[in-house]
Amino acid sequence: MPRRRPGRIRAGIPDRHQSQNSRPVIDRLSSRALSEIVRLERTRNYLQPGDTSAALRLWKDYVHRPERELWHDDEFGNVHWYCCGDPLEGRALLDGVIRAMSPRGARELRKIIEELDAFMGPPYPATDRRR
Repeated sequence: MPRRRPGRIRAGIPDRHQSQNSRPVIDRLSSRALSEIVRLERTRNYLQPGDTSAALRLWKDYVHRPERELWHDDEFGNVHWYCCGDPLEGRALLDGVIRAMSPRGARELRKIIEELDAFMGPPYPATDRRR
């Protein structure tokens, strides 16, 4: 029986370094906090790998919209976030991740999210109420 070449055998085995490419990319987070997010995404049933970074990216894009309008239905009843993701659900997911993290990691992620929230401003101006 002919022997299979080692390179042929290794080609069928997934490279463990390739699976680490799915690590979340979140600027200004320490490697410790990123590792904790990866662990949470593997162990929690409500998270998939990459959900946290996708939710943060979605929230960041929503906050930095120039008009800062809520997304509306079009005339056919389709909602934009069916294809792109709901930024408000992404923000809720980020709150869940913060609650599941250790205090140190949660503090780092909370700081980033609070900066985005501050950029957006208050949802309703309390001082300018005209009737």
